[in-house]
Amino acid sequence: MAFVFTGIRVLLGLFFGLAGLVKVTEQISAEVYQQMKTQFVQFADVFPLKDFGYKPDPQQYLLAVGWVELVAGILLAFGPQILQEISNFVLCIIMIGAIYTLLVLKEPLAMCAPATVCLGLLLLLAVRGRGVKPKSKSE
Repeated sequence: MAFVFTGIRVLLGLFFGLAGLVKVTEQISAEVYQQMKTQFVQFADVFPLKDFGYKPDPQQYLLAVGWVELVAGILLAFGPQILQEISNFVLCIIMIGAIYTLLVLKEPLAMCAPATVCLGLLLLLAVRGRGVKPKSKSE
């Protein structure tokens, strides 16, 4: 069973790394990068801290999310246990923000599906093995 969770963790980490790389550079896909730039203009308009007077620059917002996804994805896939857990938490926050943003923009629920699936997988990795008592030496 540990092999399955390792596979999920590595694939999910690589997915986030690639998603972050697409946001950071147009070298992967110029078309997708331009689409992301356009979307992040809308995302900045509904940024959760906007009510407190902070609205990020869309380009900086795109780069920040991209770098966080890239680094956290690589650490989730290949980092030591503690960094995997921290990366998982950070990526969960990013996915919650993505779902919030899409719902506020009144996007179709199908648009929320990728972020929801990723959040579900991240949460699955976070709780795996929790609640299972370790075997004692006498058993």
